[in-house]
Amino acid sequence: MILLLADVNIEGHVGRLAGLMQTQYWRELWEDLDIRLRTFADIGLSAADTDESVWLACQQQGLYLLTNNRNDDGPDSLEATIRIRNTETSLPVFTLSDADQVFRSKDYAERVVESLFDYLLRAESLRGAGRLFLP
Repeated sequence: MILLLADVNIEGHVGRLAGLMQTQYWRELWEDLDIRLRTFADIGLSAADTDESVWLACQQQGLYLLTNNRNDDGPDSLEATIRIRNTETSLPVFTLSDADQVFRSKDYAERVVESLFDYLLRAESLRGAGRLFLP
């Protein structure tokens, strides 16, 4: 089973991507990988939690975080957390290069889905990669 956590500010974006991932074209792969979506509320996080807390929760609970392109604006920002805490066994974070394009361009959204599936198919070999951008 693969667990994906939608960052609190892109739950709608991830919902759109998940819908595309379950279309007839991709459905078999979605089911074979046994992908499950989670939200902050599902795992006991809140929008007020720090990036560091979110990253740690993902690592502890085996969740792949899908996030928007966050910046490095402090010691507990996502980028700083990855730089400091990432190990060779850490799960990667999947970052949408342009989250708004998910709604503006179906072609872009399809490329994100294809890229995400590519990563998920080789997820174990990507441990320790830190941040991976979609598409």
